[in-house]
Amino acid sequence: MGFSGHNARKRFGQHWLKDAAVLNQIIEAAELSASDIVLEVGPGRGALTQRLLNQPLFRLEAIELDRDLVEGLQQQFGADPRFHLQQGDALVVQLPEANKVVANIPYNITGPLLQVLLGRLDQPAPHRFQSLVLLLQKEVAQRITAAAGDSNFSALSVRMQLQCNCYSICEVPPRCFEPPPKVMSEVICLKPRATLLDAQIAKIVEQLLNSAFGSRRKMIRNTLAAFAEGEKFQNWLEQACVSPEQRPQEISPDKWVALASSLPSTL
Repeated sequence: MGFSGHNARKRFGQHWLKDAAVLNQIIEAAELSASDIVLEVGPGRGALTQRLLNQPLFRLEAIELDRDLVEGLQQQFGADPRFHLQQGDALVVQLPEANKVVANIPYNITGPLLQVLLGRLDQPAPHRFQSLVLLLQKEVAQRITAAAGDSNFSALSVRMQLQCNCYSICEVPPRCFEPPPKVMSEVICLKPRATLLDAQIAKIVEQLLNSAFGSRRKMIRNTLAAFAEGEKFQNWLEQACVSPEQRPQEISPDKWVALASSLPSTL
């Protein structure tokens, strides 16, 4: 009956959030209303699921990979007509219709799952969510939310911030989980931007990021030199208000777009 006898499985990255204060902060950040359809990836034993269903949402769509947890989730929440559960891998199944995502996602699939939910900078996902409140490994969360000049600022920072407004909600220490992970965690909120980058500009931004952050310690006069020569190179940077002595982690997302938009030659 329920989840008795079920132990967390390392291969599924299972660390169940149990801290009431953190769960409440996740719910508050989601700003749920009676018209919302929420997607929860990896409900586990249902601690977050229960709090979601305590809200006046329209429907909760849950996807759980672990077959042994599905029965317990159905027993616990199946009587609520708003609860829909799909057994499967969120990386490969067709995602159900939803306008918000609220989830404690397995850390071992963070990158691929973000790509499924948001798409790539140069190839956005066809479905756009209003918001995503996600519990991630702190290291990844810091890279997503870091400002230019911060030691955590990376190509991921640029990509995510060009797709979404990114906010930190709270840090989550290991003791808040069962079993406790070996790393710190963090809750973040992502609000996808209403206006997407032009596809060609996004493609060029990706090429610039790959070239520059491949040698992030080097100045961009070295890492981006192949994109323009001599006076054209200097004029290109000046037009984008970027210094050739800057390193990639010092250049803000909007400046990367400016670089892509003012590139003197077509790639």
